[in-house]
Amino acid sequence: MKPHWALALYGALWRLLLPLALLRLWWRGRAEPVYRQRWGERLGWARRPAVHAGSGAPLIWVHAVSLGETRAAAPLIAALRQQCPGMRLLLTHMTATGWQAGAALLQAGDVQSWLPYDLPGPMRRFLRQHRPDVAVLIETEVWPNLAVQCRRIGLPLLLANARLSARSAARWQRWPALAQAAWPGLDVAAQTPDDAARIAALGVARVQVMGNLKFDMQPDAALLRLGAQWRQAARRPVLLLASTRSAGADSEEHRLLRALPPGLAQRALLVWVPRHPQRFDAVAGLLAAQGWTVRRRSAAPPPGDAGVWLGDSVGEMAAYYAMADAAFVGGSLLPLGGQNLIEACACGCPVVLGPSQFNFAEAAQAACDAGAAVQVQDAAQVWQALTAWLDDAAARDAASRRAREFAAAHQGAAARQARWIAAHLPAKSVQRH
Repeated sequence: MKPHWALALYGALWRLLLPLALLRLWWRGRAEPVYRQRWGERLGWARRPAVHAGSGAPLIWVHAVSLGETRAAAPLIAALRQQCPGMRLLLTHMTATGWQAGAALLQAGDVQSWLPYDLPGPMRRFLRQHRPDVAVLIETEVWPNLAVQCRRIGLPLLLANARLSARSAARWQRWPALAQAAWPGLDVAAQTPDDAARIAALGVARVQVMGNLKFDMQPDAALLRLGAQWRQAARRPVLLLASTRSAGADSEEHRLLRALPPGLAQRALLVWVPRHPQRFDAVAGLLAAQGWTVRRRSAAPPPGDAGVWLGDSVGEMAAYYAMADAAFVGGSLLPLGGQNLIEACACGCPVVLGPSQFNFAEAAQAACDAGAAVQVQDAAQVWQALTAWLDDAAARDAASRRAREFAAAHQGAAARQARWIAAHLPAKSVQRH
């Protein structure tokens, strides 16, 4: 199938599903009201005036789809502000958690917006409204019509902190005409050599390995202090179940609860932080139905008599890691590819990882090799690994030290990628440092 026919079919499918996408926004807005705000931007209709060109300062568009990408973008945006003094930022997202985290990254003159759905008309309107000097997508957010519309107006399109699992590469290869529309013409800064090889196989000629921005994420000092306060309030050791997820009827919470050793909850406070805010209530209900005394972060600090403390907050993961003796990082007992283990290591929290790590394969292996993490195969082994650290303070302290050393040793990607992005800006628009 030729690219233009593939794009036409892809666009027709998008138009067919658009009412369902908008209904889903309304549905999700029950729990997260930000989804019901500024709907016009989802179709390329901005409600605020465009950021006007002509000031001489470049407008850099960064698309960070959700919370993880927005956190990863934070050190890159800081490095860009150093590299390009006076720059203006156009920051886009698709999720409520990304939007909420992104608001903290804005300065005077910046704009935050929803990214339009990937249709030609909305993308054209979006680009005409904002007129960025360069477009920077974070990690995996490559969309065919977005790429086509950027090429049409000659806008440099970059993929920063790029990762592409073997599974995702196989999906793109099943639709070669869409891949041909989306990937060639991109400039890519890949996280690892394996990511670079898979991306190059999709027809991208300009791929460089520049490391992972997540290593440059510095834990907020205020959150580390808050975590220390929580730890003191807990009055006993703390085991963290972080970023746990579900897939259909199965969930990591169910698996971990079924395998929980008798008596462990009397020895340590279990702190549970589900990955997605919309699951907070469901997880609280599951724990209560299992007979646990559940207290919630939104209600009070962790009382010493709680069976489980539910971390029902967003943006405080560093505090949860700072309070914990050790943590399991979720998205890894189910075939979901794992969640960010680097933030835990930067906080000095040794981690247990499940078998599914295709989103963080190289970082997970490096952390295990450094002694900062342990990878296991099932929920029972998760508890065995956590209990082993609970029983051996010397081993736990050594793993904590190695975790910090591992995170520090891989820093520098933000500065490298900021220089790379600045090199794509019009020469007259910025004086680079």
